Amino acid sequence: MYELKIISDFAAAHQLREFEGGCERLHGHNWKVEVHVKGTTLGEDGLLVDFREIKAETQKVLDQLDHRFLNELPPFQELNPSSENIARHILEGLARKFDGRNVQVYKVSAWESESACASYTVDG
Repeated sequence: MYELKIISDFAAAHQLREFEGGCERLHGHNWKVEVHVKGTTLGEDGLLVDFREIKAETQKVLDQLDHRFLNELPPFQELNPSSENIARHILEGLARKFDGRNVQVYKVSAWESESACASYTVDG
């Protein structure tokens, strides 16, 4: 099994609903995002997938979140814009981009600070 990881970032504000504490107030983070992909078969070029492609597709997803108030964006009008839900949203967006290929986006971690992150992982 081969695994690749890229790291990217975006800045956004959010406000947690049904939460007691400071995070219920409007605040922002400089999010760090780790994207993990895996696969068993390399192409003729010896690559699972080009890092540039993973970075470009990740950037497309993050551009929809960057410098935005997440609570105003689908799906976060309904879902709480927690680190957990942000990680899942990013993974699902990327999974659609790589669907049907020999590579699987299987884990995304969303770091809201240097010491706190949430990850969403799919089996397969």
